[in-house]
Formats: sequence, structure tokens, C-alpha cells
Amino acid sequence: MNTSGARMAARPVVAIHGGAGTLSRAGATPGQQRRYRDALCAVLRAAQALLERGAPALDVVTEAVRLLEECPLFNAGRGAVYTADGRHELDACVMRGADLAVGAVAGVTRLRNPVLAARCVLEHQGPVLLIGEGAERFAMAHGCATVDPAWFGTPERLAQLQAVRAAAGEATALDHDGQRLLATATAPLEERGKFGTVGAVALDAQGGLAAATSTGGVTNKLPGRVGDSPLAGAGCYANDATVAVSCTGAGEAFIRGLAAHDLSARMAYGGLPLGEAAGRVVHEMLPPLGGRGGLIAVDRQGNVALPFNTEGMYRGWARSGAAPACAIYADEADGSGA
Repeated sequence: MNTSGARMAARPVVAIHGGAGTLSRAGATPGQQRRYRDALCAVLRAAQALLERGAPALDVVTEAVRLLEECPLFNAGRGAVYTADGRHELDACVMRGADLAVGAVAGVTRLRNPVLAARCVLEHQGPVLLIGEGAERFAMAHGCATVDPAWFGTPERLAQLQAVRAAAGEATALDHDGQRLLATATAPLEERGKFGTVGAVALDAQGGLAAATSTGGVTNKLPGRVGDSPLAGAGCYANDATVAVSCTGAGEAFIRGLAAHDLSARMAYGGLPLGEAAGRVVHEMLPPLGGRGGLIAVDRQGNVALPFNTEGMYRGWARSGAAPACAIYADEADGSGA
């Protein structure tokens, strides 16, 4: 960990993701694909503007994820998937690389932006992770907005739950999994495994790294289930000495492998460059654990890696002073070099 306070000059960069999964071109019209690309690029432009004004990385990733939570296309905040009992349980985490400060919430049902609640936990430097009603009371006491739980739902997500229940009984489905079963003109994706998490990582002009991750979990999940997203070292991690990471995928595998911290450790102890370390985590460490998904990462030099082992991942990144790059499918170049 960088504790000296001396940081290298860096060209700021931010990367985001909106989930990894098997994305079918045949199941999505050009217009529907464009909606996702436009949403990603809009978030990137807002985050890029913050970086260019000198904002710290923690502010940048918090705002990027807040915007993704507000967009019903993604499984976080509004548009979150339903649990088995027809509710929404939301998780989020933020981490600052300078001092390894972490804030996280899990199983919240009324907080409009879980990432802001997680940020509030971090700022008060007490507990690292708060859950359920306790997290909500804490966040509300510190000014976080609440909504009626119905605000998170959308007709598409409800239809997804109903389709999964009808086809799979008690089985769970990952994010848009149920869209494959709907066969409606409005279903944007026909997927057999879409992992619905959103996240952001950033390097600021002072060399500071930060990461944020937020999710609604998996469709038809057991109430009380928590995945990797709110767990530091599993689905979210930042350390100024190495890397900032946000993961998306089969959460239990990412927890078992401590995927985000494993990437940092491969760099810190193994001396691997970002691209190689990220690739080994995603393509070698996770698959034996059933870990389908991906991650986004930015290192202390401003290198970017966006690897995934599924057919696609909503992703993009933007460097200060350059046009954002966004992609969905695996065969699209995203310009990250990894």
C-alpha cells in the first residue's frame, strides 16, 4: 500500500461495466444494442468530465455507479432483478486505494442508490459492511434518499421472474437469463447466462485508485443471498500500490477465489503486468470454480484491462482528453489492449 503520500503524475482514466454474459446479436435489434452503448457512453462522459476537473477517483467511481443504478437497462438500483419472494435486495461496495478504506451495504430494499450508502459507510470509518435494516437506518440518518421498494421494479424484470419460475421452478437465473424465455419483441437480449452487476474503476490525476460495484443479485434468488459485489477482495478492490478492480459474474465463485484481491496479489507478489494478471484470474483461476464472468481493472500506471470469459460484457473506458470506447460483444475491439 502506498503510505508515503508521494504519487506519480498520471493521465486520469475511468472504466465501467454493466455486466457480463452471453449476448445474442440475433435477439437484439440494432436499436436495442444502441440503447446500451449510448447508456454506457453517457456514463463514461460524465465520469470523464469529473476526472478532467481534478476529482478524486473515489468521487468518479461513486458517480459512475450511481448513474448506472439510475438506468433501468442494468441490474442495479432501478431495474434490479426480483428475489424468489418478489422483492428487491440490493448490494454495493466502494473502496479507496490510498488507505484501503471500504464501505459496503447488502440486502437493502429502500435505498435509492446503494452505492451512495456504501460511500457513506466508508466516510464514517466505523463498520466496513452494514446489512438490511441497519444499513438503511444508518444511510437515512446520514442523508441518503429512500424510495418505495416498487420503484426498483420494471415490467421487464417482473416478466423475467415469472418466466424463470414457470420454466425452472426453484432455480435462479442471472440477470437477463429470463429474457431468453420471454421471446417478446421488447426483450433486448436472449441470453443463457447474463451476469447483472455494474461497476467502475478509476485512476485520478494524483495517482489515486478507487473501485465501486453495485448489483441487484440474481433473478429468483433465495432471500438473504449475498454475492461478491459488496465484499472487498471478492467483487471490488482498490490499492494504490497495484490496481482497482470491479467484478461481474457468478458471485459464489468470485467469493471462493477472492477474485479481485487475487488479481492485485498476482501483480504485487508475482510481478505480473495488469493484462496478464487479469487474464489469468478470469481465464484460469475462475473457470474451475464455475466462475463465468469478467472484470474491469485499472493499474497505477493507467493501464486498462477488461477481460471476460463469456460471449460478451457491457464495458467501456475513457481517458482524460480522449473519446470514450464502448463495446458489448467479445469480438469487438475495446481499445484496452487486454
